[in-house]
Amino acid sequence: PPLPPTTFVPIIQGCNNFCTYCIVPYRRGREKSRPLAEIICDIQGLIQGGVKQVTLLGQNVDSYGHDLPGKPDLADLLRELNQIDGLARIRFLTSHPKDMDRKLIEAVASLDKVCEHISLPVQSGDNEILRAMRRGYTIEQYRELVFRIRSAIPDVALSTDVIVGFPNEDLEQFRRTLDLLQELRFDTVHVAAYSPRSGTIAAQRLEDNVEPAEKKERLCQVEEVQEQIAAERNALFLGQTVEVLVEGRKGSRWQSRTRTDKLVFFDSPADCLGQLLQVKIKHAGPWSLQGKCGVDNGEE
Repeated sequence: PPLPPTTFVPIIQGCNNFCTYCIVPYRRGREKSRPLAEIICDIQGLIQGGVKQVTLLGQNVDSYGHDLPGKPDLADLLRELNQIDGLARIRFLTSHPKDMDRKLIEAVASLDKVCEHISLPVQSGDNEILRAMRRGYTIEQYRELVFRIRSAIPDVALSTDVIVGFPNEDLEQFRRTLDLLQELRFDTVHVAAYSPRSGTIAAQRLEDNVEPAEKKERLCQVEEVQEQIAAERNALFLGQTVEVLVEGRKGSRWQSRTRTDKLVFFDSPADCLGQLLQVKIKHAGPWSLQGKCGVDNGEE
């Protein structure tokens, strides 16, 4: 049987960053990139099997290549993949704000197959907490990076990750995270309550001193704020016609995604799997959009 239209391709394993809360460097070891030629060969095989979109994966995808001979980077890899016939879309996750450089931003802006969607975990809106997490950037630097990305790629969708209830996080520090979400207005926010991972620096050195009920409250506040922002951002798509890649069926409807990773549901009697289609957006909610397929739009 043909492969599903979308698939994940690991390009780098491990992480050299040692954020204090994270177990990845201990479990997966130091960063190890796969050779460029091997990745290209892999993806060419997938396309022959019916794949239309690849998502390049790494715990820290933008440090790809620094350990390889000749030091190709993620932007170089994207340029190579952009030339592959039959490949419709390219995505990548997850980026580290301190490693996201101008060259990569320019590659996303200029390469037609690379989707305008960047996952950029901020984790906290407070500099002291970021320092305790050892994230390696300040909020000022993060904000400046977001402005750079948005001015280079006007249609970009940004998603982020947030941890609430990190050791010693007080209400004022938490408010700064909420304020940042209100200010930067991400398309998607993945939020988690801090829990100590045994073997990490935070688990060894920092007391897990935010009450579970308080963590839950902060988590809910982030979700509430983000639901409102997502609803407002998605409402901008109403009446627009967008290009979607059809990923499969969900019940009786087709499930698809825009280049900016918005989930779009639509009805069509045709077999649309794996196709790139134009869909006109009729309804928008915080988590998904509903539309009508281009071929059916004449009845309006």
